[in-house]
Amino acid sequence: MHNKTKLGILATIAAALIIIFLFTDMGSYWDYVLPKRGIKILAIVLTGASIAFSTVVFQTISNNRILTPSIIGLDSLYMLIQTVLIFAFGATSTTVMNKNVNFLICVGLMILFAGLLYKFLFKKEGKNIYFLLLVGLVMGTLFQSFSSFMQVIIDPNDFLIVQDRMFASFNNINTDLLTLSIVLVVIVSLYFLKFVKYLDVLSLGREEAINLGVDYDFVVKRLLIVVAILISISTALVGPITFLGLLVANVAYQFLKTYRHLYLITGAILISIIALVGGVLIVERVFTFSTTLSVIINFIGGVYFIYLLLKENKA
Repeated sequence: MHNKTKLGILATIAAALIIIFLFTDMGSYWDYVLPKRGIKILAIVLTGASIAFSTVVFQTISNNRILTPSIIGLDSLYMLIQTVLIFAFGATSTTVMNKNVNFLICVGLMILFAGLLYKFLFKKEGKNIYFLLLVGLVMGTLFQSFSSFMQVIIDPNDFLIVQDRMFASFNNINTDLLTLSIVLVVIVSLYFLKFVKYLDVLSLGREEAINLGVDYDFVVKRLLIVVAILISISTALVGPITFLGLLVANVAYQFLKTYRHLYLITGAILISIIALVGGVLIVERVFTFSTTLSVIINFIGGVYFIYLLLKENKA
């Protein structure tokens, strides 16, 4: 089966799930229900696309299929930033309550972290997958430890605000933040188009890419900034979903079986949308809100991550 046919099948499934979500059990209040569901679907699509897009790019520049921006510590950094802001300024301050200001602070600090990560890790030779994974887990644990320490001594009322941001939620989407996110994603995507031609070569590895004429350091730095912005957009919009990127990217590799990143990124985005919309339908219709989407995705993704580690170890 050709990859274009496979992408057509994925797009059809995604469209069908979106239509089911939008129009099921609408009743006579469609003028109220439809816009609310429309905003929710827009947030789901934007989040799924950002996570899938950034994960495929990140795995290409780190040259392995197990590392993701979340596992390397960006989700934990987001929680640390939120905790520090609330701890330092209080839950009612402008930096916390104004989601646009909060969002811009998160984006800036995540870009800075991505730059430091590139400088100290990816630029050095001889770093294998286990070293990078270990550093990522250590950084994530360090950020979580700082967050937990401040959450213990923080005011109980402020802690409720922190706790609310620990879990991904599509129920209370800020419309202003959604608009800003869409604008940023469009700008980042247009900027990314300059570098998409390099991804197929970068997947061969650092030395091969340099031998084929790619300005490796320049390209990877720019792509890391793209990854950091996309992850910060998705995390600030709905909260952290740790294993979604790992899950959808690897399913895309297995399903499409190609090195062409144009197909891989599109496939991963469609699979991510299917996973999120399908997951929301299951949470609402089957579990009747007794659990959250992030819990289901992180459970399945965690099991799949262990499977990938064992598979890599055997290889």
